[in-house]
Amino acid sequence: MLPAQFHPFRPRLLDTLQDYNRQRFFTDLGAGITVGIVALPLALAFGIASGVKPEQGLITAIVAGFLISALGGSQVQIGGPAGAFIVIVYGIVERYGFTNLLVSTVLAGLLMFLMGWLKLGVLIRYIPVSIVIGFTNGIAVLIALSQLRDLMGLDVQKMPGEFFAQITTLLNSLHSFNGHAFAIGIVCVAGLALWPRLFAPGKLLPPQVLGHRSLRMASRLPAPIVALATLTAVAWWFQLPVETIGSRFGELPRGLPSLDLPPITWASAQQLVIPTVTIALLGSIESLLSARVADGMADAKNPFKRHDPNQELMAQGVANVVTPFFGGIPATGTIARTVTNVRAGATSPVSGIVHAFTLLLILLAAAPLASLVPLAALAGILMFVAWNMFEGHQFVRLRRFSAGYRTLMLGTFVLTIVFDLTVAVQVGLVLSCVFFIWRMGTLFSVKPHLGLELPPGVQVFDLYGSLFFGAVGKVESLPDEVPAGTRTVVLDMHRLVLMDSSGLDALEQMHRTLQRQGTGLVLARVNEQPLLLMQRSGFEAVLGSEHVVPDLATALRAAAAPSAVG
Repeated sequence: MLPAQFHPFRPRLLDTLQDYNRQRFFTDLGAGITVGIVALPLALAFGIASGVKPEQGLITAIVAGFLISALGGSQVQIGGPAGAFIVIVYGIVERYGFTNLLVSTVLAGLLMFLMGWLKLGVLIRYIPVSIVIGFTNGIAVLIALSQLRDLMGLDVQKMPGEFFAQITTLLNSLHSFNGHAFAIGIVCVAGLALWPRLFAPGKLLPPQVLGHRSLRMASRLPAPIVALATLTAVAWWFQLPVETIGSRFGELPRGLPSLDLPPITWASAQQLVIPTVTIALLGSIESLLSARVADGMADAKNPFKRHDPNQELMAQGVANVVTPFFGGIPATGTIARTVTNVRAGATSPVSGIVHAFTLLLILLAAAPLASLVPLAALAGILMFVAWNMFEGHQFVRLRRFSAGYRTLMLGTFVLTIVFDLTVAVQVGLVLSCVFFIWRMGTLFSVKPHLGLELPPGVQVFDLYGSLFFGAVGKVESLPDEVPAGTRTVVLDMHRLVLMDSSGLDALEQMHRTLQRQGTGLVLARVNEQPLLLMQRSGFEAVLGSEHVVPDLATALRAAAAPSAVG
């Protein structure tokens, strides 16, 4: 039996299968096939955009998608390659090489598993939303920038990983602009945007046309598949001079590659600390955000349980450990495919398993056809993904929030684009801590007590908030505010909810300063936590237990006594 501090490994699939029936299976079967078809062009596009071969994106969707659904803590989460990883994976491949990407992914998977096993999944939720919004929008900008080469058909052999270098490369290559590729990409983006509106009542088509059976059947087809199929057919039929998957990468292999262990050594592990932490951090954030979005979509017709964040992290860890052995790239939970899964009626992880097998069957049966797909069409799909990721309204709403929130969001956004996600999150977390400390410090105050008749030579002050290292200056300066001739200072502490060791040290220094001025100190209505700290440190004994009293009336009597001055 595992100790209480460890999370037991129990996939949600085991719980959902206990009352599973035939009706739920066919519902999950339909949802899984739908998600599998939606995931096909995304997996190919994410693989290419990440700087690896398209089949490696597809392999990731198959292997990791199966493991995340089979072992995860969510009933409806769909895993695979994600848009958020494109920039990270591309940078790692360029800087460290593909082999070291596989090693980093395995190590990140181990780290994610440990985080879940040690019940640290809940800590991911403590990352401020301003940081999450900042890096999500930054990644969206970088995805769009990385796709301009294929969207415009530019003759660029290798795109650099750095932001300014990418802009320079694109500008220097504008002379090779391919109008056919650009037309395919723009038509793809427009088609993806218009396809859902085409079948929405009262939008583009009249009700009598929408009622036709063929249109009802067409409305069920995923927009990316329609765009990919039609634009591939057009490019092939008219023999358009555009680059395709086959012309750049060759024909996709039929089936999964053989299991191959990436060479992991201590020397390589040491130099891959930052990539490993980056993959683990981003994968954890993305997967748990996706699972939370799915939880919010539960309704009376499909009331699934809330996800288990620790089990989900362990499943993500297993998936990222196993997938690189087949040549796959980092994987995580994906919001778009998970939402599609829920909307298709999925009731259990079985739909995610079906999604993985659907992709495997497509790989086995239709791999040669994928070589005909124009890269401009995949670039259009990713441009649409980037557009959906980019939350422009968040920038419009910034004026409603505090300066700290604006600094965190804009700082993370800019750092993500100019440097990388790791730097952005690290700086963002440090700044969020600084702003939190500053804000908590401003909430602490020391105010004269009003509405109370005081004996001669006695001053009463109220302490509000938390007396910690960020607020000690207000206590240390209190002796300077005490009027001359004051015999005793009374601190009413019933509104002081917390005190740390720095706050206690400031209180002790204030007591010594008051003693040198010939002024006594009495503490009234001290709450449990500050009182225990004073007792453990011995400050209560130094002050005298008769000077730590339960109410103001007793405090005033103690203040008036000659022994109050010590």
